[in-house]
Amino acid sequence: MDYDTKVINRMKRIEGQVRGLIKMMDEGKDCRDVVTQMSAVRSAIDRTAALVVSSNLERCIREEKVNGGETSEDLIKEAVNLLVKSR
Repeated sequence: MDYDTKVINRMKRIEGQVRGLIKMMDEGKDCRDVVTQMSAVRSAIDRTAALVVSSNLERCIREEKVNGGETSEDLIKEAVNLLVKSR
């Protein structure tokens, strides 16, 4: 599967956020600030996962219809389950 440049750039920003978190912890920053940043990272990952699922769902549905695979309903349920599991 090919991933869009926008998604890869989002993941690089998240990587930078995680590095910043580690730096905050090394510097002994207040736990409230650290947890706030952890929540921001989690939220960014959740949004990126949703973007990956949504941007690829249509393509997957078209491919499966051509190949006679799963129904659109099954693929949508699988996509929703992936997002729910990630939480």
